[in-house]
Amino acid sequence: MSGNIELLGDTLAKAKAENRAALIAYLPAGFPTVDGGIAAIKAVFDGGADVVEVGLPHSDPVLDGPVIQTADDIALRGGVKIADVMRTVREAHEATGKPVLVMTYWNPIDRYGIERFTEELAAAGGAGCILPDLPVQESSVWREHADKHGLATVFVVAPSSKDDRLATITAAGSGFVYAASLMGVTGTRESVGEQAADLVRRTRATSDLPVCVGLGVSNATQAKEVAVFADGVIVGSAFVKRILDADGDEAAGLAAVRELAAELAEGVRRVS
Repeated sequence: MSGNIELLGDTLAKAKAENRAALIAYLPAGFPTVDGGIAAIKAVFDGGADVVEVGLPHSDPVLDGPVIQTADDIALRGGVKIADVMRTVREAHEATGKPVLVMTYWNPIDRYGIERFTEELAAAGGAGCILPDLPVQESSVWREHADKHGLATVFVVAPSSKDDRLATITAAGSGFVYAASLMGVTGTRESVGEQAADLVRRTRATSDLPVCVGLGVSNATQAKEVAVFADGVIVGSAFVKRILDADGDEAAGLAAVRELAAELAEGVRRVS
């Protein structure tokens, strides 16, 4: 079975045709429970997200800040497995028909088996993977299997990336390029940073892939700011925080993430 890389491409192209940025949300699988996480993703889609990244919880999420670390810890203590991640992708995609990716560190895939992981992700209707810590020069085997199964390989670029390095990364990637708006870990911030616009410009000079910006976006004002220069706006910690703030009240958590998605969706559409 083939994955949904084409659906991802069509979704991003549709947003561009509507003169707006796509809204890409992130939520970890198994948080606050497996069923609760699936419901939260559906709520985010209901609110207006175009794409969702499902996080594969990791015991040492070195690129993530305290909010996502807390969510990962809850999911892992709840016993979340890769099978639950695949189920989350499947049920979210089947319920909405929208593209769902997995965002994961490399070690779980390496231990699970590349062929097994890509085959199961494609069978679940997944659109691809975001791999923040897989070096491009070591990615050929992954990319071979991802291509075979119709899955996007999304790499992360940062403001520190030199132009020649950007060209190497974008040549190997597919789906879109994840542009980290600043140096550091994930989390909400007061300002997204001027470095993001320059990074998008430099990345576009190397590739026709859409460039989507993440790290630090948490409200409609910031989403609008980023939507002016990026093809997609990625939001993670702000959604996770809404669920954490609900303090176990599932209905309140779902309402909160749906509301935030609606606010952000309005923000990415107010492109001047």
